[in-house]
Parts: sequence; structure tokens; C-alpha cells
Amino acid sequence: MSSASSSSRAGDRASSDLDSLRLDKWLWAARFYKTRSIAVEEIGKGRVTINGQAAKASRDVRPGDLVRFRQGQIDREVKVVAISSIRGPAPVAQTLYEETPDSIAARERAAEARRLAPEPASTIEQGRPTKQDRRRLAEWDRWSVSID
Repeated sequence: MSSASSSSRAGDRASSDLDSLRLDKWLWAARFYKTRSIAVEEIGKGRVTINGQAAKASRDVRPGDLVRFRQGQIDREVKVVAISSIRGPAPVAQTLYEETPDSIAARERAAEARRLAPEPASTIEQGRPTKQDRRRLAEWDRWSVSID
């Protein structure tokens, strides 16, 4: 087998329309995860399902499949529209899927809740105690009387 014939077959596979692709590779190509290894890790933790069933990284994804996964703190549900084994620019990656209306609404509710939630650090009025403040507290503790 010559190298020319093997390289032409590899080129044919990349250029032809794929009917299915590994789940981890599709999640990476659709830009949901930065690397394939992160996608595999998330799949291994059980955070990714296809059509309501637990998935493995090697499972094939096809157009029309419903993929539910967690991206950071956000749960998303997308319908697979197209397959690509190449990670392209973001506008091209967005053509590979269509997010469900329920998922969009849930994501917007979560963003609104995060926006309205108070920042825990805002309750601190003066910040961390200074060295002088800590010495005063230590001095106070040393002279305080405990009733036993």
C-alpha cells in the first residue's frame, strides 16, 4: 500500500459528509469544550446524555440526536444539526447544533438569578483586618475573662 493511496483515503473521509462521529470529537468540534480530553472527562462523570441515555465518549452522534450536557454550571440541551470532525471558527461551530427553547429559557433564568444574587464579599465593610487590628484582637482575647 503506497502512502499516496492511504493519504487520499484519509482526505476522502475528511471531505465527505459524515453520517456519524464520536461524541467527544463532536462536542470539541462544536466548541462546547476546549479540548477533547475535557469532553471525555465530562462524559466520564456522567454529565452528558444522548436522547436521554447515558453516553460514552466513543458513542456515535448523528444529526437529529438530542444531547444534554453540563458546561460549567450551565445545563444545556442541543439538537445535533450537522456533523464535523474539524474544529472551525465559532460561527461555523454554531451551525452544528440548535439549542432547544427550554434550554435557552433555563440558561436565561440562571443568568438572571446570578445577576440578582448578592455578592458575598459586599457585606464586608472594611476588608481584611490589618496587622494592628489582629494585635488588638489578640490583646483583647488575652485579657478577657472566661466564666467557668
